Amino acid sequence: MTIKMFSIFQGPKLRPDLYTHLSVPSKEQADKVQTDTEIRHQKTPCNGLNRHGRIQDISTSHKHENTPRFFSMACYLSTVRITVIICFILSFCTACATSNISKKRAFSDQPTDCKESLDNKQDSNLSPFGKNKEDLTTVTDPDDITDQDILDSALDLCQAANDSWEHGDLDNAIDTLDNAFSLILKVSSDNPDILQQKDDLRFTIAKRIVEVYSSRFITANGFKKAIPLDMNNHVKKALSLFTGREKSFFIAAYKRSGKYRPFIVAALKKAGLPEELSWLPLIESGFKVHAFSKARALGLWQFIASTGYKFGLKRDRWVDERMDPEKSTQAAIAYFKELHRIFGDWTTALAAYNCGEGTVLRCIRRQKINYLDNFWDLYTTLPVETAFYVPKFLAVLHILKNPKAYGIELPSVDKPIQTETVSVDRQVALKAMARKIGVRYSLLKELNPQLRHNCTPNRPFNLKVPKGKGPVLLAKIKDIPIWHPPVPPYIRYRIKRGDSLSRLARRYHTNVRSIMAMNRLRNSRIRTGHILKIPVGRHYYRFSRTLSRKGIKKKLVKYVVKRGDSLWKIAAKFGTTTKIIRRLNYLKGSYLRAGQTLLVPKTVKGKNA
Repeated sequence: MTIKMFSIFQGPKLRPDLYTHLSVPSKEQADKVQTDTEIRHQKTPCNGLNRHGRIQDISTSHKHENTPRFFSMACYLSTVRITVIICFILSFCTACATSNISKKRAFSDQPTDCKESLDNKQDSNLSPFGKNKEDLTTVTDPDDITDQDILDSALDLCQAANDSWEHGDLDNAIDTLDNAFSLILKVSSDNPDILQQKDDLRFTIAKRIVEVYSSRFITANGFKKAIPLDMNNHVKKALSLFTGREKSFFIAAYKRSGKYRPFIVAALKKAGLPEELSWLPLIESGFKVHAFSKARALGLWQFIASTGYKFGLKRDRWVDERMDPEKSTQAAIAYFKELHRIFGDWTTALAAYNCGEGTVLRCIRRQKINYLDNFWDLYTTLPVETAFYVPKFLAVLHILKNPKAYGIELPSVDKPIQTETVSVDRQVALKAMARKIGVRYSLLKELNPQLRHNCTPNRPFNLKVPKGKGPVLLAKIKDIPIWHPPVPPYIRYRIKRGDSLSRLARRYHTNVRSIMAMNRLRNSRIRTGHILKIPVGRHYYRFSRTLSRKGIKKKLVKYVVKRGDSLWKIAAKFGTTTKIIRRLNYLKGSYLRAGQTLLVPKTVKGKNA
């Protein structure tokens, strides 16, 4: 219809096929009609239109009176009909256009929720880079995405995580931060500006994660910071325990406390915490720095490895700072502060110190009545050991407040040892060091309980020595030989049905105590299918038959690997092969380190070498 409309407006340029639709006479008929009309109009005193649409005086063009007058009337009616059709078409098109415009305006004026839902639906199909998820090839194309685009997307995710956090959606905030961190890992540019932005984002994400995790707990800070000395049946039961069966333990632990409490009390005062917390190691470890629990908690304050790492206690092959009294005390203070911010009272915080804040929070959430979150309300729902942990601590405070009332005579406490610190930058044994500086080996071990192998690590280490011995050690440190840790030879054995430690000890020419020490076994029970490390006796040789065929004696010697040694050199020196040395020492590869001890078959060639 639109094509017809535009064709009509073209006037003389009408297409031939439109004549039939508009009922227009043919060209010959039109010429004939025009001629008759001109003749007729010559006699008519009125004006009209000629064939070209111009106004002319038709009174002078009338020639043929015999032409039928109704034919000119038909042409006139056809022209009127065409005009009416054109007007109708124009009005119809105008109405349609107006309707479309009104619909668009009505859609734009819809409520905001509807528009936001559509926007969210569109945004849900977008990746962090703003492109459609279906077009993944463009997202991963390095020509389209720069490192700056990745960092900008990570920054947007950080902002989104912050919004989720403010609205209380903590899980979504953590997930968004994880996605942001995964994005910045893809940045591999060496541009200093890009690297600076990457470091800033990494720090921001780490800080935000800590804040989100901290906000998981509802804090209940208050001014009541003292530990209440409650007295009830649970506390009386603990009092009867310390005044009866565990009286000797209580007195011995109290005597040892003198070595550590002075600096513990000073640290608690500096942190603004109750001084009564300094007696918590009495029930935790009995003030023994090497105390080790069945839950694998270690040290004066009984930290497990993960909690100790959380509060800054390092642990590696040479050092375990959970056994360092001063550093573990600082970690315990930091843990106390966090627990008191979470629970608001010390009895519940102490229970969480024993079993973890997660366990106590789960017990609180299971309460049907919201205000029943006091420790004594939770007593029956907590683990048995944790539930009795707080009454035992309160019983200790009651006894120390008035020992005579409970029939206990407290002895004098041990005096703390005056020490000074020396930085040692080489690996030396404490025994050799004690001999050089003239102190007891047991005293040097006691002052440095964090050293796992009674030697300094292979890095700078702050060693504690008795006061006055620091300058002596610095003067003689280079005369002390470097200590190379022995590598005890052992084999891996998978336990079979019917095996026992005594039978394995006889088979491999060792003893039960050595097997238990190497595998850290608390008792002699073993399980089928487990793997044991069995120390190999000096005269045991697994491949004796193979070696005897080659004329090699069964006797073994220990060889300490030196700098520059290799398996090939050692094998050539002792007249054996690298394969035998590897099988004998259970080496998976050819890598050796200086100080490593190897078992090597002693041959005639090796003896003369």
